[in-house]
Amino acid sequence: VQLQAFGGGLVQAGGSLRLSCAASGRAFGSYNMGWFRQAPGKEREVVGAIRWNGGSTYYADSVKGRFTISRDNAKNTVYLQMNSLKPEDTAIYYCAAHNGMAITTRSYEYNYWGQGTQVTVSS
Repeated sequence: VQLQAFGGGLVQAGGSLRLSCAASGRAFGSYNMGWFRQAPGKEREVVGAIRWNGGSTYYADSVKGRFTISRDNAKNTVYLQMNSLKPEDTAIYYCAAHNGMAITTRSYEYNYWGQGTQVTVSS
């Protein structure tokens, strides 16, 4: 599975962005998908994850209520809708695919990674 994340950019605090992650290859619909981010000087952290069938989701406390993960298996795409953005959301955002039954927040359990897209939130 090859992943490509896009949709990042520069936005003012309080604004919104929608990230997309397009997958190529077969069996996208069998992978759980995660969104991670890494800010300068910080470790990569999980933002959220969605099960292969969309049946369950996970959000980090820092984004809960502001970010929404969704997926369209027919389009081989997973989305991250980000609302009420804050300067502390500034980071490179990565999508990743995990081959397992349940979603996971552990980055080392993800099998495939996209190249990342920069999100910058100005105050």
